[in-house]
Amino acid sequence: MSYWKNINPGGAVSDLIVVFRDAGPRRWPIALVSAVITVGIFSSLTYESWKKPRALPTVVYITSWPEDRTPAETAAFIKANQKAKDEQAARIEAYEAEGRKLWATVGKASGLDVDKMQKQAEAERAADKAKQQAETDALLKQVKVEPLAE
Repeated sequence: MSYWKNINPGGAVSDLIVVFRDAGPRRWPIALVSAVITVGIFSSLTYESWKKPRALPTVVYITSWPEDRTPAETAAFIKANQKAKDEQAARIEAYEAEGRKLWATVGKASGLDVDKMQKQAEAERAADKAKQQAETDALLKQVKVEPLAE
């Protein structure tokens, strides 16, 4: 059974004609104003552009050090940066050690074998550190590293 078999636009058109005739003497001006407003809205929508113009890219140059920086200044910067990294790593390690100490206290209170767990965790940390050191050494062998002037 077809959907279009039950649709008859003739009935809708005849209903529109009947309603339009019963609208009164001002039906033509009202219809004209309605048509003008509808056409005006749709025509303004067709001429609007919904595309935003592409913004030009901004170029940012790295200016964190002067061009005439000497190797000694570079070495001093690297040493200061490394010192800050080492201090941060020491603070993190102290924080983690305090956390391990607290968890060991909780573990002992719970009846767990904390000493065995600590030895196993230390062995895993030592293995991870050795693995990272081996990877670093392998990378340094691949790259030619020139020592900075002191």
